[in-house]
Amino acid sequence: MSMPSKYIIHPYKPMPGTNTLVLIIAALVVLIGTNLLFAETITDNKGRKIIFGTPYSRIISLYGAHTENLFFIGCQKQVIGVSVNDTYPKDVHKKIKFSYHDGPEKFIAFKPDLVLIRPMIDNGYPKLVQRLEKSGITVVSLQPGSIDKMYDYWLTLGKLTGHLESAAQMVDDFKQKIKTISALTNKISPKKRVYFEAIHTRMKTFTQNAMPIFALETAGGINVAADAKASRNTNIAIYGKERILSKAARIDVFLAQKGVMNAVTIDQIKKEPGFKVIKAVKSNQIYLIDEDIVSRPVPRLYKGVITIGRLLYPDIFTKAKY
Repeated sequence: MSMPSKYIIHPYKPMPGTNTLVLIIAALVVLIGTNLLFAETITDNKGRKIIFGTPYSRIISLYGAHTENLFFIGCQKQVIGVSVNDTYPKDVHKKIKFSYHDGPEKFIAFKPDLVLIRPMIDNGYPKLVQRLEKSGITVVSLQPGSIDKMYDYWLTLGKLTGHLESAAQMVDDFKQKIKTISALTNKISPKKRVYFEAIHTRMKTFTQNAMPIFALETAGGINVAADAKASRNTNIAIYGKERILSKAARIDVFLAQKGVMNAVTIDQIKKEPGFKVIKAVKSNQIYLIDEDIVSRPVPRLYKGVITIGRLLYPDIFTKAKY
């Protein structure tokens, strides 16, 4: 496709006697014009508008989902540092470890051109963020709150790193896998009703648009806490024991994420005062699932869907091809 004439950059032909300074200025104008012509613009969760002409090449990721996605789309060499809590994929142990508790000097010393964070860090550690930005380091805060936003988030990572094609392929592959599973689970009747615990303390569950609920419903489950309302603009909701017990007879399966956010055991759930009346507790239908495969906006969310499907409908998911 030919470029519109107004955007064509013609070779600069200096007039006789033109001095060196003029030549340098002319070259800079051409260079800047080229970068602006091919610039990308993204807006992060904090409302920052980031305009960049070339992909970022020295990236520090302070959120495990960012790290996992960057590795998945082929940015291993561009990632120079990861969060101290990152464990996946296995090659993250080769990267320098960073924490938002570290002083800004540690970040600055490694000369990153991009630090990827999430809103929790933006809100909780503004001085660190401000210092990094004052030092000329681009800071981008991202964390999608729904599946549709997850796809946009993956594409944004692709733009920032110059791996947009790989990110787009990741989106397409994931959508196709979900379509295949949905075709299988749409035929299931009756479907099992599930209470999905987010945090055992204060009896917290997930909001209806949260990724764990997407995983549950894609796997053929029905969320009995669909009326849960978000707490503090998150995808977590305080549901309360009384509301859970009011639906005790309808809960076929009690599912709980397990990990840093919810260090719970099946025995703890069984022995929770009042829980003996819950149908799932009576029938021993209590299951734990790794929070990393249901609560993070990463391709492994598909693994979370399959894992839940096998728990709810072992016969169907064992025989099915997906």
